[in-house]
Amino acid sequence: MTEPYLLPPEQLHAMARTFGGETAYRVVGGGSMTFARWDQAASRLANGLAGAGVAPGDRVVLHLAPANHLRWLVSYAAIHRAGAVAIPLNPELTRPEVERTVAHADPAAAVVEAGTLPHYAGGRPGLLVATPAARPGADPLAGAPGPAPAGTRPWSELLSGDAHYAQVPRRPGDLADIVYTSGTTGHPKAVAVRFENASLVPFRRPTWSGDGWFHASPAHTFAGLAFTYTPMKLGSTGIYLPVFDAGTWIDTVESERPGSVFLVPAMATLLLDHPRFAGADLSSVQVCTVGSAPLAPAVLERLQERLPEALVSNNYGMTEAGSVYCLMPPGEAVRRPGSVGKPVPPAEIVCTDDEGRVVEAGTVGQVRLRIPGRPREYYGDPEATARTWVDGWLVTGDLGRVDEDGYLYIVGRSKDVIIRGGNNIHPTDVEHAVESHPAVLEVSVVGVGHPVLGEDVVAFVVLRPGARTTAEDLRAHTLERLARYKVPRRWYVVDDLPRNATGKVIKDRLRRRAEAEDPLEVTG
Repeated sequence: MTEPYLLPPEQLHAMARTFGGETAYRVVGGGSMTFARWDQAASRLANGLAGAGVAPGDRVVLHLAPANHLRWLVSYAAIHRAGAVAIPLNPELTRPEVERTVAHADPAAAVVEAGTLPHYAGGRPGLLVATPAARPGADPLAGAPGPAPAGTRPWSELLSGDAHYAQVPRRPGDLADIVYTSGTTGHPKAVAVRFENASLVPFRRPTWSGDGWFHASPAHTFAGLAFTYTPMKLGSTGIYLPVFDAGTWIDTVESERPGSVFLVPAMATLLLDHPRFAGADLSSVQVCTVGSAPLAPAVLERLQERLPEALVSNNYGMTEAGSVYCLMPPGEAVRRPGSVGKPVPPAEIVCTDDEGRVVEAGTVGQVRLRIPGRPREYYGDPEATARTWVDGWLVTGDLGRVDEDGYLYIVGRSKDVIIRGGNNIHPTDVEHAVESHPAVLEVSVVGVGHPVLGEDVVAFVVLRPGARTTAEDLRAHTLERLARYKVPRRWYVVDDLPRNATGKVIKDRLRRRAEAEDPLEVTG
């Protein structure tokens, strides 16, 4: 007789029964909640949603601001306990974007707050649960005073119901979430997440270390969702920074003393450039993971120097891959500059040619990955699914190489490859070379059309505060590190780079700017 399938909210219930008085989550500047309170509030809201007509398998939008993270956590667990499917949305979406999402997912309900409520109109979805906005000093789980906005049901009403624990039975293959990708190309897709491929960490016997796991990833992203239940599975408190600020991050590490931290490359760059970072007390950090985008080797080396006793690594994963991750063993990050690690079994990663044949070790190819029997798919889009998952393998769209020891190196996106005069140029290689210049804070490299060469190489550079340089100097520096055909001939000095919610640079926006404007400086 097989054991019943245990969902993540059941892990929460087990933690509440064993370590109910311990702090489950703390939001920087926004309060905290224990496992017992999280568990009870999730049960009340789940029963309230069911009483309001939400049935197992229904889709429920979750659309709250980052500062409202504790209510977000309660709502996410409650949706799963009610047997429904969570649809976390970016709070920065415009009304047309929300309307397109609602039309595509056809949700039965939405949990929203004042800032996102105007995006919902026309009676869809039928049930709108209005939560109050987060307020400094207020109880982060309490309802708002006064009546709820017209056409909505107040959060406090649904939260005041029966507190008995109830988990609607779900099977491993049942839908858990629909996650809309960040869409660096401007065309997000809906990834269907099933319970069987939702997490690398399964249900575990409750343990408690008292340690903290600190992150600042938006809750609706792949990384943010991973941090919802993972800290408690490892016996830790989740510590969340709603809006990343380097000074606040340093203050939090010094005061909360977390053992693990997660950053995206843009955060790492800002921290390294902050005047307080060099002297901050970071001795509690034993694991520093950088993910969501490739990290320049020079940045990783500086992080490792600043955290000599910690495991510092640039890891690899994506929404479509689910629980396929690459991890870097201790000490390997500096010995293998540019690598994002090795896949965690049973995950597999290969690089292939255009025909799907595996290429030799060290040869650049298309990155494909899989966990046998646990693929994801695009919700309601079988054609896109068929293009992206081929024979059980996820065709990532990334280009990379695997060395003889099985370590993966990402060199760029296949669509970002620049073909200049017949030569293939991987922007990541160029970016790493330019970023080693002492005046450069960060850079993004794109290709634009050229009447003779087909494409030319363009660099958008953000300088360090107070730094000065010229295009000629940047070009000379890069020529010392790369073949001449790879070196940008057009340079833009900009205040910042456009990014999506996960911190990835939106290169299409830079291409459009390069095609529409003259560069600030040009070299031949």
